[in-house]
Amino acid sequence: MSAATTSGKAPYYFVPAPSRHPVMAAIGLFFVILGAGQWVNDHHWGMYSLFGGLALWAFVLQQWFRQAIGESEGGLYSDRIDLSFRWSMGWFIFSEVMFFAAFFGALYWARVFSVPSLGSIENALLWPDFKAIWPSSAPGFTGAPAGTVEAFSTMGPWPIPTLNTALLLTSGVTLTIAHHALIAGNRARTIAFMWLTVLLGATFLGFQAFEYHHAYTELNLKLSSGVYGSTFFMLTGFHGFHVCVGALMLLFITIRLMKGHFTPERHFGFEGAAWYWHFVDVVWLGLYVIVYWL
Repeated sequence: MSAATTSGKAPYYFVPAPSRHPVMAAIGLFFVILGAGQWVNDHHWGMYSLFGGLALWAFVLQQWFRQAIGESEGGLYSDRIDLSFRWSMGWFIFSEVMFFAAFFGALYWARVFSVPSLGSIENALLWPDFKAIWPSSAPGFTGAPAGTVEAFSTMGPWPIPTLNTALLLTSGVTLTIAHHALIAGNRARTIAFMWLTVLLGATFLGFQAFEYHHAYTELNLKLSSGVYGSTFFMLTGFHGFHVCVGALMLLFITIRLMKGHFTPERHFGFEGAAWYWHFVDVVWLGLYVIVYWL
């Protein structure tokens, strides 16, 4: 049974009532993963599973967050809950760090160990025409001695990746300005810079969509373009997904600000979204250097 406030004071530690939200969110994600796995393997019903799962997952999260916001605005969250949220967000971001570390590690291993090993004298009999050169830009290079990978051009840092870098760095600045404005009690300034931050994030996603279209239609660079194509799209694609999630978080925080939520003293919802956005910025800087320049 949920704890209740006494004399307008938050409980020592709020214990929510049993909820259906976690299991419903898990069911939605199950159909997302199932559908994605089947869709990429040319089972078209996977598309319906993926989008159906996303719709269920989004609906559940909307209900779940609405309930949490109501509890917060109702004064049920004490300082101990605030600390719990901070630890939870910190561990969540750490899990995201390890998520991207796995993909950066795969890229590192492919470039530094796998490709040179396949081009060594031990494998000369197996693949006599193999050329251990990164990136794999033509048949006979990096895993396609039989021409199984079509020729493609690599993606350089100019101009879109560099523009996107400027956009994300600028968004980090505008978000910080909004945070300081909130602490100073200037809600109008906070809202203005939050909308600017959301707009910068949306612009980043628009440029990335254009970049993907350019890659597929003009460079013939695809997810199936050898190890270069797979690592490029996995890293940039998952980062783009995180930018999308982060932009949605900032959008909802902005809407809450417009409704009068948060105070200069208590605004961890804002801070948690800001932590996540700055993490996305840092990941992009590493991706920009390693994927586009090196």
